Amino acid sequence: MLELIYPSSPAPLLRGVKRGRAAEMLPIVDETGNVRAQAPREYCHSGGEKPLHPVVHLHIINRNGEIYLQQRGAHKDLLPLYWDTAVGGHVSYGEYIPEALYREAAEELGLHDFLPQGLCNYIFESNDERELVSVFAAVGEYAIHPDPDELAGGRFWSIREIERAMGAGVLTPNFEGEYHRIKDALLALL
Repeated sequence: MLELIYPSSPAPLLRGVKRGRAAEMLPIVDETGNVRAQAPREYCHSGGEKPLHPVVHLHIINRNGEIYLQQRGAHKDLLPLYWDTAVGGHVSYGEYIPEALYREAAEELGLHDFLPQGLCNYIFESNDERELVSVFAAVGEYAIHPDPDELAGGRFWSIREIERAMGAGVLTPNFEGEYHRIKDALLALL
């Protein structure tokens, strides 16, 4: 799995970027995880240069072979109320991949005690951004408590339900692409 490599001193701001007062800063990386710069989250989502920045995804599978999906909050700018990966979020500047994964799982689902299995890394690009995605999965029976400020809800889906929903405008395009990429690896964990 990918590890972020930070420089020995703070990475410079991405050329042409100005730091806002309370801006959440993200590491800007190359394809191998070397941190080259930092930039505010808003800049990374502007649809302009689309600097590559790291994110984490966690798929949760129960012992019945069902996959937990979160329903994105109605307040989200991108794809509100679509169903998506159980946990997904940006790595903040100064964080490492495992730190971001556990922080996001706690924030979104109140999930603290899980053992993630690394599945893959890939680059995802949309009209708005470009992400270096680190994908993990955890198998078990977990107490999941979606944060209503973050999410509209969540539930376990059978493989059959997920496959019927593909292409129907119910699942995020990112989830659909990732699911095709990792389905066999997810099923192998059972």
